[in-house]
Amino acid sequence: MKDIQRFTLSDLTLPMKTLFSGYLLAIGLGLLVAGGQIMLTHGMADGKLGLSVDDIIYSYHGKHDGDNASKLEAKLNGSMKDNAPPEVRMAMIKWANNGAPIDEWEATIKPQVDQYCAPCHANIPGLANVSDKSVMDEMVKMDEGQSFSTLTRVSHIHLFGISFIFFFVGWIFSYASGLSQGTKAVLISIPFLFLIVDILSWWLTKLNPGFAWLVIIGGFGYSIAATIMIFTSLYQMWILPLRKKS
Repeated sequence: MKDIQRFTLSDLTLPMKTLFSGYLLAIGLGLLVAGGQIMLTHGMADGKLGLSVDDIIYSYHGKHDGDNASKLEAKLNGSMKDNAPPEVRMAMIKWANNGAPIDEWEATIKPQVDQYCAPCHANIPGLANVSDKSVMDEMVKMDEGQSFSTLTRVSHIHLFGISFIFFFVGWIFSYASGLSQGTKAVLISIPFLFLIVDILSWWLTKLNPGFAWLVIIGGFGYSIAATIMIFTSLYQMWILPLRKKS
C-alpha cells in the first residue's frame, strides 16, 4: 500500500512551528559557531588564517621528516601565534630546537610561559598546563599530530552528538512537501554518510596525509546538506503558507 504523508510543515500548528523553528535556528547558529571554531584552531595550524590541506595534515598527522618541528613550535606558529610577542615565541622555539635545556627553562622560558601561557593553560580545564615541566617536555617533542587516544575520545563524542543533531533536523525535514520521498531520503542520509567519512578521514589522515582532503570534503558535505534541510523546513513553515494565501 502506498504511503501517504498525513501532514506537511505548512500544516503545523503555531506552537509546533515555533518549537521546530527554534530548534533549527539554534542548530544553524551552532553550525556557524563550530565553523568559526574550526577556523581559529585547525585553520591556524599552518600559521595562516583559513582552512587548508596543510592545516588538516598538521592537525592530525603532525609534522614529520624534514619539518622536524615540535608540538610547541607548531602551536606557537599556528593557533597560539597571537598570544605572545614574536620575540617571546622565537625564544621558546629556539629553546625547544636546542633540546630544551633545563637551566634555560628556569631562568628564561618558565617566566615567559607563566606570563603569556599560564593564564589560560593553568586555569581552563582541558588545556595542558604548560607551566609544568613534565608537560612541556611532551610539548617539545616532534609534532605527531593528534594522538590515538584523543582521536578515540573526540570521534565517539562527535558520532554520538552530531548524529542526534542530524536525526532531529532530518525528522523535521521529512514533513516537507513538494519533494519526492526518494529526494528527501537522499538529503536526510547525506549528513550521516559525510559525518562517517569525516570521522574516518581523521584516522586515515593520522596514518597517511594523503587523506587530508577527505576531512574537508566530509565537513563541507554534511554542512551543506544540513543547511539545505534547515532552510527548506523554515521556508515551508513560514513563507510557503503566506505565498499560498496571496
